Amino acid sequence: MRLLSILMPRERQFFTLFNDHASLVVQGAAALVEMLANYSDNGRRDAYITKIQGLETAADDITHQTVALMHNTFVTPFDRDQINKLIQRMDDILDLMQDTAESLTLYDVNILTAEVRHLANLVQLACGKVHDAVVQLSSMDNGKTILKICQEVDALESDADRVMRAAISRLFREEKDVRQLVKLKAVYELLELTTDKCQDVALVIEGVVLENG
Repeated sequence: MRLLSILMPRERQFFTLFNDHASLVVQGAAALVEMLANYSDNGRRDAYITKIQGLETAADDITHQTVALMHNTFVTPFDRDQINKLIQRMDDILDLMQDTAESLTLYDVNILTAEVRHLANLVQLACGKVHDAVVQLSSMDNGKTILKICQEVDALESDADRVMRAAISRLFREEKDVRQLVKLKAVYELLELTTDKCQDVALVIEGVVLENG
């Protein structure tokens, strides 16, 4: 039995950083969903955007800490390239959630469709699964469970892709306002891309498990 958790204290810091970042990803997804649920309230909308921006900044700080730790640690818990990809791709998730929240205001989107909220819910589910996988990475005893979670992330990404394609198809059939069509299409694509990034994280985690299990 091989445990990644049996490490020097310095090496264990990696898992603390991973877990902290994954927690910020979950908080960001929750804030985005709540923002969309209260979208008609401009004051609350701005507050949610500010919250997401703060979470993204905190995540950037954790990413920098992780990279610095990686360069100053002789023995890392797993491959350095995988560590870098894991933290950077988690960071991509929050970057895209920030882009989505800000774009809604920058594009002056006043009316949301059901598909926007549906995609945001899929983002939240995928982010929750990413968190669930990350927090179990410290022990390869959890390998089977982690791989199952990664498969669930993949399924959610496929769902989001189908929802996005159907939503865009509907836009081109039914939306008469070209500006509204362009705005919503961009938002759909940002949300779907966020689930792509969740899938990217899952692929990195799968690699870690398969190589270290």
